[in-house]
Amino acid sequence: MTQLFVIGAGPGDSDLVTPKARNAIEACSDLVAYGLYLDLLGDVCNDKAHHDLPLGEEIGRAKLALDLAASGKTTALISSGDIGIYAMATLVFELLDQQLQGKADNPAWLDVEIEVIPGISAMQAGAARVGAMLGHDFCTVSLSDLLTPWETIEKRIHSAGSGDFVVSFYNPKSRKRDWQINTARDILLQYRPASTPVLIGRQLTREDESIRIIRLDQLHADDIDMFTMVSVGNSESRHIVNGSREWVYTPRGYRKKLV
Repeated sequence: MTQLFVIGAGPGDSDLVTPKARNAIEACSDLVAYGLYLDLLGDVCNDKAHHDLPLGEEIGRAKLALDLAASGKTTALISSGDIGIYAMATLVFELLDQQLQGKADNPAWLDVEIEVIPGISAMQAGAARVGAMLGHDFCTVSLSDLLTPWETIEKRIHSAGSGDFVVSFYNPKSRKRDWQINTARDILLQYRPASTPVLIGRQLTREDESIRIIRLDQLHADDIDMFTMVSVGNSESRHIVNGSREWVYTPRGYRKKLV
């Protein structure tokens, strides 16, 4: 049986690629990914056939990976972060589901052995950079309305606000979409203080990484681009400063035990 590894390569720092992901890539003859992800992985991708499809070609990427594996080539489909979070893994299984319903055109996909290998997500990398922002209940919301209606996204933001979750926003802005993050800010301000700490992490763990900690009422689309992830604390999240070092943590409720 042929093999397809569906791999999360982490946020960008090669030291954060898991040994299991690295071993799987080394075992492959063919790698399918957006080219930047292969560049970030470095030498482990040497001597492999690279199949680089641009952003926006996600369906083509998933089909190609399944086709290569079905043809007998040990293949890796690679995304940054965790490939199961707003990434390619779900598309692979959606295609398999279609094939099982007779709506796809390659029955050989069903003979492919698939292994999903998780990676460190951007929200985890960002939270670690500033301390322990995800220390209590949290959720993620993608602000991209390309595949999900804005009415659904807005409902989820309200739910996150009323539930007092720490919220990590993926896809907060693109070239054609710049108003959603400001709307999300205004919704959350209905549920938590203006002083709530916000992490703005751009190109997390990569060479040009930048990190800022601001207040919720200071959050604005002008300070964000498509390479940015935004995490908003809950009503209990704390921003502490020790000299030149800043931290954000979200307490779990140990305060009474610490007294």
